[in-house]
Amino acid sequence: MHRSIPTLVSLAVAAAAAFGAAGARATAAERGLPFPRAQLERFATQVARRDGLDRRATLAVLLQAREQPQIVAQISHPAERALQWWQYRRIFVTDRRIADGVEFWREHRDALERVSAEEGVPPQYIVAILGAESNYGRITGSYRVLDALATLTFDYPPRSRFFGTELERFLLLARREKLDPLTVKGSYAGAMGPLQFMPSAYLRYAVEGSGKARLNLFTDWSDIFTWVARYLHECGWQRGAPVMADVSIDPGATFHVDPNSLSLDETIAGLNEQGVRVKSDAPSGTRVVLLLAEQQDGPAYRVGFNNFHALTRYNHSALYAMAVDELARAIVLRLTPQSPIGTPAAPIAKSTGHADRSTPSGR
Repeated sequence: MHRSIPTLVSLAVAAAAAFGAAGARATAAERGLPFPRAQLERFATQVARRDGLDRRATLAVLLQAREQPQIVAQISHPAERALQWWQYRRIFVTDRRIADGVEFWREHRDALERVSAEEGVPPQYIVAILGAESNYGRITGSYRVLDALATLTFDYPPRSRFFGTELERFLLLARREKLDPLTVKGSYAGAMGPLQFMPSAYLRYAVEGSGKARLNLFTDWSDIFTWVARYLHECGWQRGAPVMADVSIDPGATFHVDPNSLSLDETIAGLNEQGVRVKSDAPSGTRVVLLLAEQQDGPAYRVGFNNFHALTRYNHSALYAMAVDELARAIVLRLTPQSPIGTPAAPIAKSTGHADRSTPSGR
């Protein structure tokens, strides 16, 4: 994605010509409608004043943005809020994704094992995050990032300020990395590349050490692995510590599950007193979060440890972190015990934490 394009001015001129030619072959509905010019002019003026970008060139790029109404519908109903665990799991923890994860691991074994040894994060979790985010770099989004961010900036009032900042950062990123802002594609929210970073994240994190060296988080897998492991480490990942555990529920147990909480606000001993038995050898004082892991045939529960909490710092969703954990363990299990790659983890067991005769208040 790194291209030798010197300035936003040349991008704007070339893009306008190309877009004009394409217009003869596409209807307005196919390419989307433009945004009001006055709205774009105000935005370009603000960006130019804050960031030193050329106003006319910035406006020329923004004028090529096209409204995508379906993006607003998608962001209004994200999978993390609309799906139960069993529905979410079958999207992310599939046989194909597990097999692809094994193949990806074998292909990048040396780099993964080196980074894992340096940062203390097992290779399977680095691989699983990339599998969940972009199917190991295969699926990085089909929307033009310019269209996605402009749509959410100008047509989605609940988060217009946030996405306006990301649109501004995208223009800065295009200048810094010499990207063509009219061709870069990403998710409906404007996330890009194997890591599915927003523009501000690329600007913030694609820097090594003292800030003099730059990480290539678009195409260099060694840099990408380093960043994932380092980020989890900085979020508190503990080498060799557990991520999740199943639980069983005593008959008549009463307990509360807050589906919106990711805080480690319980202990194993405290849950035991409530009739929730954690299937782990961790000390009784270990802090955990009790999670609802809804199965197709009814409620089930798990606990997440400190390393689970670290996973949620990447994506603030319990469903996401559970999917990463299961995918990571499934990938390891697919490798034979004789494989030189990694150490097989414990089998993934379905939670037996069904509420037999009680209805927990968090249900």
